[in-house]
Amino acid sequence: MHWIALQPQPEVGDLSLPDAQAALGWWALQFTPKVAQLGHALVLEISASERLWGGRQALVQHIFKKNKPVAGVLLAQGATSLVAFARLQTAELTHTAPDDLPLTALAAAAPHLATLARLGCTRWGQLRALPRGGVARRWGAPLLEALDRAYGLRPEVYPWLVLPEVFEAQLELIAQVETAPALLFGARRLLQQLRVWLQLRQSGVLALSLRWTLDARRHTATEGELVLRTTEPMLDMAHLERLLAEHLARVTLPAPVLYLHLRTLETQKLGGTSASLLPEDLRPGDSLVHLLERLSARLGGHQVLQWQASADHRPERMQTWLPVMNDSQLIAVKAINTPAKGLKSLKITSDLKNAARELPVADAAAQPSQALWPTWLLVPPLKLAVRHQQPQCQGPLTLLSGPQRMETGWWGTQDCALRDYFVARSEQSALLWLYRERLRVPQGAQEAGAQWYLQGVFA
Repeated sequence: MHWIALQPQPEVGDLSLPDAQAALGWWALQFTPKVAQLGHALVLEISASERLWGGRQALVQHIFKKNKPVAGVLLAQGATSLVAFARLQTAELTHTAPDDLPLTALAAAAPHLATLARLGCTRWGQLRALPRGGVARRWGAPLLEALDRAYGLRPEVYPWLVLPEVFEAQLELIAQVETAPALLFGARRLLQQLRVWLQLRQSGVLALSLRWTLDARRHTATEGELVLRTTEPMLDMAHLERLLAEHLARVTLPAPVLYLHLRTLETQKLGGTSASLLPEDLRPGDSLVHLLERLSARLGGHQVLQWQASADHRPERMQTWLPVMNDSQLIAVKAINTPAKGLKSLKITSDLKNAARELPVADAAAQPSQALWPTWLLVPPLKLAVRHQQPQCQGPLTLLSGPQRMETGWWGTQDCALRDYFVARSEQSALLWLYRERLRVPQGAQEAGAQWYLQGVFA
């Protein structure tokens, strides 16, 4: 058995605070599952897990690494938890033998220190040398039991620290914050605690809530909240921090903020991933899901769209555009399971692009009839002038191929479509995709009165 006692340095914080206890305890759980609180310190039993870290010295060096969620900790070691805790009191006791440790470092002897000092008993070895029966009659059995646990003669039983099912952390800001983007500094500390909690539970966050408490002296709302959702289980705190920054940039605070509160709304276990030995599979930069989430946060959820196929033969109704990011997590399954097919095309809407829509390019080998379909469609189709039975668009159009007939929709309704499609060339522009409306042309009548429409443009 080997124990380590940890306590933050005085300038770092007070472990008596509940938030400080939780932060240090969660951080310590990454080294061993046997972590317990003893007074204002933590004791860790590492004999079963030190081999996984490459030995005892490697584990101790890892504790003192930089960039840890809890920095500036004091450490002491011992064969029992009480020995390690006693050596933690002052730096001079780091290598002191158990018999030479002062009784002031034994919590069970604290009520009897004055009496023991008058007897000349100030150290563990001196107390252990006294007759056990007399010690039990005068000071009670708990003192002897604590002494036996300190020397390893009795088992050490503690209520081990366990992680809560839901992450909740609160932070009191050092000063009042009057702008929402400035809340990111405090939220970054809460995200670091969230990362430790997620790593220990081997989970990723899908939804979390950041709430802030406003100054009650202002006659405004007392709280505000920002709910952040992701399309896949997220463990990357840098990406969550960027998403928070984008959302907080559009928030206006009615009063200064005093407290921050971070809570997980939905989490999911992380699946195993296999690393690739091929360089082309190790692509640098953000993934596609991260990019879409950042664009949706910056431009708005209804400005970043993805297409969804519809069971309709009419080109303008073959697909519908839906927000990539919404409350129902539209692309969660597609983005994770089939990224190549689920996000085949992406569209960012603006006033300058409302006249055109992007269609997925069909496979000419698999669907020969769609090989001549254009890349862009006009919404709605542009009606063309007809002169001498020839459609006009910046001059006369020359029909190159066609017709490709389409008959779909319900007969006798506005949804009925009877069209003949042609590929045409203009003297002033590129290749065009036209169709001739057959709905108003009686059978056997002249087609001179048929209406022509421009629906697509070839890139």
